[in-house]
Amino acid sequence: MSTSLARMPGAWAGHSLTLPPLGSLDAYITAVNRFPLLSFEEEQHAARRLREHNDLEAAGQLVLSHLRLVVSVARQYLGYGLPHGDLIQEGNVGLMKAVKRFDPDQGVRLVSYALHWIKAEIHDYILKNSRLVKLATTKGQRKLFFNLRSMKQAFRASAADGQTQREALSEAQVSQVASELRVSAQEVREMETRLAGGDVALDPGPGDDGEDGFGPIAYLADNRFEPTAVLEAAQRDTLASTGVARALEQLDARSRRIVNERWLKVNDEGTGGMTLQQLAHEYGISAERVRQIEQAALKKMRATLGAAA
Repeated sequence: MSTSLARMPGAWAGHSLTLPPLGSLDAYITAVNRFPLLSFEEEQHAARRLREHNDLEAAGQLVLSHLRLVVSVARQYLGYGLPHGDLIQEGNVGLMKAVKRFDPDQGVRLVSYALHWIKAEIHDYILKNSRLVKLATTKGQRKLFFNLRSMKQAFRASAADGQTQREALSEAQVSQVASELRVSAQEVREMETRLAGGDVALDPGPGDDGEDGFGPIAYLADNRFEPTAVLEAAQRDTLASTGVARALEQLDARSRRIVNERWLKVNDEGTGGMTLQQLAHEYGISAERVRQIEQAALKKMRATLGAAA
């Protein structure tokens, strides 16, 4: 871009359209504050040259003379935890968009027109970067995101002396916020909850002590379709059906009936089959002998099932 400003009227004569190399944000702010403001006539002259002749020197004049405005607007958004320099950079993008679209025939000053574009770019940047998960997507949510915090502070400031203002909004305050911002009471409550929370790492990784951290991934993971779990479930199903049947086939008839009555049979009352005493009476042996046969049969079945696994 040419630095010749011979055609530029007023205080801009002799000013360069480029910023010198700067080493800090404070130096940048000092530099942009040195650019002179434009009178209405100078602004109209530059805007028409840009629109009619695509004069880049005129565009530079309009941009540089309003950089101090971007610095001032960006300072209002420092409470969102983002660097001032980044906010200024995004605001400058909005300023350049405003200069490109500015119509001098509308009879308004560029500062009034550019304010909307500067704030819009800063708002978009904050919404995308203040949290890992975007908090506001609809128009109503955006209004709440940028106004609810300051409105809550105003409620606290207006509380009677000696009273402790609770953190959560009361129903009356929710209704007042909803009315002023033209949103629903439910949207106010949802945004209040979102702003009160914070980002949580899905997998926090190792902690300072070297131990694995505990995060939502521990209880959000669905292990039903994990390959090892699927194979284990299939193996359990096989052992519970065909495996048990094959193990029973390895037993003699008496042992098979004792195991079936004691472990596998369920009657209409939901309880098991015959008791040790009942089986002992049927086979003409002692209850202790029935128990010994049962234990030997179960041991043999476990060995058969283990071999099948």
